[in-house]
Amino acid sequence: MAPTTSTFTDDYGVVVTYYEYPLPEGQTSKGVVQLAHGIGEHAGRYAHVAQALNDAGYVVFADDHRGHGQTGLTQWGGDVAQLGRLGPGGLRAAIEDLRQLGRLIRAKHPSLPVVLLGHSWGSLMAQRLINEHAADYDAVVLTGTAYRMLGSMRSGNLNARHRHLGTTGHEWLSRDVAVQTAFGEDPLNFAAETIAKFGVLDAMRLLGRPARNLERDVPLLIQIGSDDSLGGEKSVVKLANAYRTRSGLSDVTVHIYTDARHEVFNELNRDEVLADLVTWLDERFAPAPA
Repeated sequence: MAPTTSTFTDDYGVVVTYYEYPLPEGQTSKGVVQLAHGIGEHAGRYAHVAQALNDAGYVVFADDHRGHGQTGLTQWGGDVAQLGRLGPGGLRAAIEDLRQLGRLIRAKHPSLPVVLLGHSWGSLMAQRLINEHAADYDAVVLTGTAYRMLGSMRSGNLNARHRHLGTTGHEWLSRDVAVQTAFGEDPLNFAAETIAKFGVLDAMRLLGRPARNLERDVPLLIQIGSDDSLGGEKSVVKLANAYRTRSGLSDVTVHIYTDARHEVFNELNRDEVLADLVTWLDERFAPAPA
């Protein structure tokens, strides 16, 4: 179904636009997925993910983060050149916006489990959010993610290692050239240059590691491509182990897709990735057979 568009105003007066992808009237939902997109993009790029989750029985909410998509356009008076600037409160406020949307979801669907799904920058904010507020969610999914420490997470030109493979300038995102081309043609997308867009202090605030003894033992799924230039396999294995040993999580699953790049939901094997996501969710939240 087509999403409904709503807004809320955060503590700094920023109007955040978010979208709900509901199930058809009368269909029982298994849960809600709150989707957090990456830097340089917007929630609309995940319509196909929302559709797959809807088809599997999950309601989906997704916001355009501060400085991105419609939220960014509203912030900066429609000036696309300003997209990427987070505005007052910076990264901390952007993370708090995610939490505020989560509370709105809980209020609307109080009886349903809520899953936080973060991709790339969204996954880094999700890691910070659950460090302090793991009890807000019933499960967490991280895609295109990394262990948030120097040496385990790359910065700068993430396309550098893939640029010889094509001419779009977005080869690092996916092996699918159509995805690369569409990214470049979308006026709401821009280069994922964290320091240039956020400033040094907020870029440094993305660093950290899983907290010790999280307040809730939330199930965690990590999905990445083996050829992801943000972190990669070693980084994600380190992240998963930290969640088990430092954070005390007992249900940690990692899927590493051979040769896939950063955007696993937009990869050539996207159907496999989405099917793995739905299977993992169903194993934890689908009603038991009568």
